[in-house]
Amino acid sequence: MIDIVVVLRAEDAVLDFLSVLTDGETALVLADHGRTLTFPATQTPAERLARIAGRVRPADDRAVASGPGSLADLVREVAGDHEARVWTHSPADNRRSRGRVGRDTAIGCADRDVRHAVGYSPYLQVVSDFDHSLERELIAGKLDFVNRACEHLLTAASPEYVVQTPRIPATERFFHADAEERERLFALLASLDDEAASIADPWEFGSSPYEKDRLDATAAWVLGHRAATGESLVEVGACEGALTHRLVAAGCTVHATEPNPLFRKRLAEAVGGTETVRVSSKDLADLADLADLADLAIASDLADLTEEGHPRAGAHLLVEMLYYGQDLGLLDRLPTDHLFVALEPDAMDSRVRPWLAASATWQEVESVHLVPPRVETVCAGRAYLIKRGSDGLLLRRTIG
Repeated sequence: MIDIVVVLRAEDAVLDFLSVLTDGETALVLADHGRTLTFPATQTPAERLARIAGRVRPADDRAVASGPGSLADLVREVAGDHEARVWTHSPADNRRSRGRVGRDTAIGCADRDVRHAVGYSPYLQVVSDFDHSLERELIAGKLDFVNRACEHLLTAASPEYVVQTPRIPATERFFHADAEERERLFALLASLDDEAASIADPWEFGSSPYEKDRLDATAAWVLGHRAATGESLVEVGACEGALTHRLVAAGCTVHATEPNPLFRKRLAEAVGGTETVRVSSKDLADLADLADLADLAIASDLADLTEEGHPRAGAHLLVEMLYYGQDLGLLDRLPTDHLFVALEPDAMDSRVRPWLAASATWQEVESVHLVPPRVETVCAGRAYLIKRGSDGLLLRRTIG
């Protein structure tokens, strides 16, 4: 049996996998430049650390792995005729470069025993299957490695490469993940791109008790203002239609916009044949001139409704989507007199309320507390996290 560690960069091997690499015959695959190192059982930990130190490179945002096939080839190369156990990054690593390596390694090595490092997980608490507590001698070796080989990374500007105390665990934790669990963990830490849409319902709107309560409360809030806004609604960034269905079931007419083509396809399939739902046809490619992808959901709404002469809607819904640095000035251009905005409380207070205080276009009609925070498991119990609650803000246009 040989243990093979697959990481993006050399320092990752020591930060999260030192307990694996210093015991018996092992090998290391450096995914960022396709290099491998093998360590015979007779080689001391100090000798191994010195060899790895020679491979530490400057921070480089261009560092990427070459995909499942190439990683599998490198693993086969160093495994030879040995049975191999593979260790790699978590698919839920908050650094996407590492998360991709963890996911791609597991895909390429699906026929082997693959174990993922929990590592530093600021957004999720991941339930581990194997915990390796380091002896003080190994901890001293790890710290010396960081000070000597990674000094330039202690002050790196990029969060992808900076080495801070939480990245240097004294107990290294690992877990197994089947294909479904791996893909959900990977999608859960994605943002607005196709990686988030790589599986259906990545944020578990259909199965989470918290999300059910949030969506029910949001729908009830919107529906409670029908006398003022009417039955015609535009839902900006509708994803796969979890809220859309609730509104339509109550008799509303909904124009649903969704810039991601994978989400939009599922949305269209889910509401197909529903006469009171219209799904936007705008794609990301139609809006490629935008500098910031975070503006796409709002901009696709504007492009679709303005260009096609859609009737002015009673209200536009921006529910749990203003987290990505969008230009809130775009909201002034939405063809409506009412906006329903829902966000977690901290984001509402730090982002929306300062913008509203300076706005000459919108005024607050109502502020509501939709759901409180809750700790909840995700990915079939593999991890858990705090869902931070949701506040709602109804705005009415004052001019224009």
